[in-house]
Amino acid sequence: MRAAGETISFAVLGSIRAVRAGVELRLGARQERLVLALLLARAGSPVSLDELVDLLWDSDAPVSAANVVHRHVGALRRRFEPGLPTRSAGRYIHRDLSGYRLLADERSLDLLEFRALSRRAARSLQDGDPESALRHFLDGLRLWRGRCAAGLEPASRLHPAFLAVEGERAEAVRQAADAAERCGRLGAVLVPLRQAAEQHPLDESLQSRLLLALAAAGRQAEAVETYRVVRRRLADDLGVDPGEELREAYDRLLHQRTGPTRTASPLPRPAQLPPDLPFFSGRHELIAQARAAVARPGGPTVLAIDGMPGIGKTALAVHLAHEFAPDYPDGQLYVDLRGYDGREPAMSPVEALRGFLGSLGVPQQGIPAELHALAGIYRSSLAGRRLLIVLDNCRDAEQIRHLLPGNADCLVIVTSRSRLSTLLTAAGAHPLPVGLPSLDEARAALLGPLGADAATVDPAAIDAIIASCGRLPLALAVVAARAAGLPRTPPAQIAAELADTPSNLDGFDGDDPQTGLRAVFSWSYRALSAPAARLYRLLPIHPGPDISIAAAAGLAGVELRTARTLIGELSRAHLVSEDLPGRYRTHDLLLAYARELGEENDSPTERAAAELRCLGFYRATCYQAHRRLLTSEDHPMIEPGPGETPLRFADHGDAMRWFDAERQVLVALVGRAARQGRHTDAWQIALGMQHYFDRSGRWADWTTTGEVALEAARTGGDLVGQARMHRSLAGAAYFRGEQETAIGHLDRALELLARLGLHGELTRAGINRAMILQAQERHEDVVGALTAALGPARAAGDDKLLADVLVILGGSNAALGRAEEAMRCGEQAMALSRAARYRLGVAEAWEVLGRVHAVRGESGRTIDCWRAAASAYQEASASAPAAEVLALLGDALATAGDQDAAVRAWQEALALIPYRQSRTGRRLVGLLAAVTSGP
Repeated sequence: MRAAGETISFAVLGSIRAVRAGVELRLGARQERLVLALLLARAGSPVSLDELVDLLWDSDAPVSAANVVHRHVGALRRRFEPGLPTRSAGRYIHRDLSGYRLLADERSLDLLEFRALSRRAARSLQDGDPESALRHFLDGLRLWRGRCAAGLEPASRLHPAFLAVEGERAEAVRQAADAAERCGRLGAVLVPLRQAAEQHPLDESLQSRLLLALAAAGRQAEAVETYRVVRRRLADDLGVDPGEELREAYDRLLHQRTGPTRTASPLPRPAQLPPDLPFFSGRHELIAQARAAVARPGGPTVLAIDGMPGIGKTALAVHLAHEFAPDYPDGQLYVDLRGYDGREPAMSPVEALRGFLGSLGVPQQGIPAELHALAGIYRSSLAGRRLLIVLDNCRDAEQIRHLLPGNADCLVIVTSRSRLSTLLTAAGAHPLPVGLPSLDEARAALLGPLGADAATVDPAAIDAIIASCGRLPLALAVVAARAAGLPRTPPAQIAAELADTPSNLDGFDGDDPQTGLRAVFSWSYRALSAPAARLYRLLPIHPGPDISIAAAAGLAGVELRTARTLIGELSRAHLVSEDLPGRYRTHDLLLAYARELGEENDSPTERAAAELRCLGFYRATCYQAHRRLLTSEDHPMIEPGPGETPLRFADHGDAMRWFDAERQVLVALVGRAARQGRHTDAWQIALGMQHYFDRSGRWADWTTTGEVALEAARTGGDLVGQARMHRSLAGAAYFRGEQETAIGHLDRALELLARLGLHGELTRAGINRAMILQAQERHEDVVGALTAALGPARAAGDDKLLADVLVILGGSNAALGRAEEAMRCGEQAMALSRAARYRLGVAEAWEVLGRVHAVRGESGRTIDCWRAAASAYQEASASAPAAEVLALLGDALATAGDQDAAVRAWQEALALIPYRQSRTGRRLVGLLAAVTSGP
């Protein structure tokens, strides 16, 4: 057993090594050593499983490749920690969501020590102390024992991670040579210069410094020969002549001007930020988040701003950059990466790095072409410096991976239309998702260019303009610019023009077509895959305010898994947003753009087919949810229709949640189907929602939707549809307390059902009639009608139906003071419901038993029964009857003197009622107001 404090020292600057207590550890076979080498070269940054597989197998990786990598990592862990359990995390190699990473610091890994020394050297140069800088550079370069990961060729000479480390070495050699020249000690760097020049024979910046070092060491002839060799190699390999830097060094060599250069040339301080917007306002919460994140000790070095096109990401990034700039005295870098640009292709990381290196004072002649080498030089140039870097309009995380500094002294602000999740895990970025501004923020953004007087002249017009713009900052900016250019145009006229074209983007085209909404939206649209673009164009066909993945699958006619992938792509591009879990919304202006695209790109036949698929999905799913909510009816009252659905519902709650989410869509589809002459679809969807309306207490929606469906059934001459919708509307009127209207609908339903010979539905409608009579307090009529119905109900063998009859009988008997008979009915209904696992029946039985105890004056038992009833109703996902019983429970508790419990029951009941203006809602509001305003 080794001591707990013993640590392992790792080396990758040369052949890889691991040493514990002075003893070098055996590192296993080649593949294990390659895995360790890549972990060491990344120096604590995550290495994904895919990268490790690609390292071990150039191509044709076996199916078991991932398992092989895991085994190699496990073997390495056990080498470093003998006795480590197989699935333990390990002290040195850690696995997280991004892959594997090595846990090390500058005391335990030579690469990190080299980087720390390079940073100290860079700080010394900034402080004007080239002697100290040279000392640190040389200390770092002495750590090198050969090429990075030597002995693992060809991977060590070809893999980007190892090449990037070599690039850092080359940059350190350059800077060491410059420091040595200023000190008059060029000979001190001759050995590392030779090594670097040999490894980079076409790097003119290294070769020019080697010439000067050779001359300073008195080796002019060798220096001249080196120049000739390099010149010939450039001509043969690249077909170019030596650049200015190499020619200047050769000229100094020939004229013996190779003495020390002691004048310190200060490092450039770039200041590339665009100007802050003169009318920037709002975004206080996001700005506060950014301030808090940056100020936190050990806080993030990357702020990742994302959001939909036109939401104001760049404006926020530039504003934040100007605020933070004083804390970064070494300057600011800015680049538009053109990730979403309709005019030019996205900028490559190589192009961005070349621009940054030039701004940081690195001579262009010495800049290599290879990406990872460029990144190494870039990170070395930033070592020891505090810069603020804005990477604007980024396409994806891969585009900026090499643009992130290697030290924590710099701050990076990234903007993208894509959600850069990889940055959160791999770079510890702090996310700043930008949503729509508040109404007050939108008003301030609009009035900034126009002047505050516009709001005082016509505040209603200003609010109308904001509504037409959907609070989208770019739309507000376009309208404000146009209004500012026409100062005599009143706000009301602009508002009217925008209101005249609510479904298109004509009002949002500025003077520059490239800055209008269509152009800006198009850049995101063009980046989509063809299937995702098709789904985006179809979204306006969906009639609801938001859409689920299953509905998107139905709309597009694809599998659920495919729809999930496509919605994910649209979400990452911020063309849809997940405002509620599993529900995706599109901004009104983006929806208008999608509608234009659909009309331009998709034929009327294709769009009509999508509309039918959407209707078919909802009818089929409504059928499944309706079936789950059935109570005592043996068969569904509707049919699934020709559509299909991937959804099934586990229980009542599952079905009710689906109806809650899709209620507005279903209501809109009933109206659309009726207008289009799809009469059966209209009344079947409306009827499929009946149990949902009943249990949730949405009786106003039940009525309006049912009336549309009834008219559709009449227009289509569908007598079955008319009969069922009359019966349904009778239920809606019954719960609204409009019993005469309910009787009128039910009598018409009974007449049609008798004509159609639908005897089972006739029986049920007769029971519905008894419920209306009970509401009219015609209890003797109820008892007479239902006592006669008991025999046929028992003979039918439908225990749920029989339980319903007994509940109604029990209620009327209780109202007539026949407590014993009412108790018998309630207990029989309870037994039948429990045996049939009929939750709603159990709840209704508890309610009736509570009424019986109330008649007897047994307040304690009444309260217990109504508590049980409320609980059972909620278990059955029937919030409306639960609210009614809770209201009764509150009354009983108040009568019993428990005012606090009564208030809690009334408050709970009120929270379950969707319409505060219902009879029970108004009563509860009054009760609670009286309690709170009392002495």
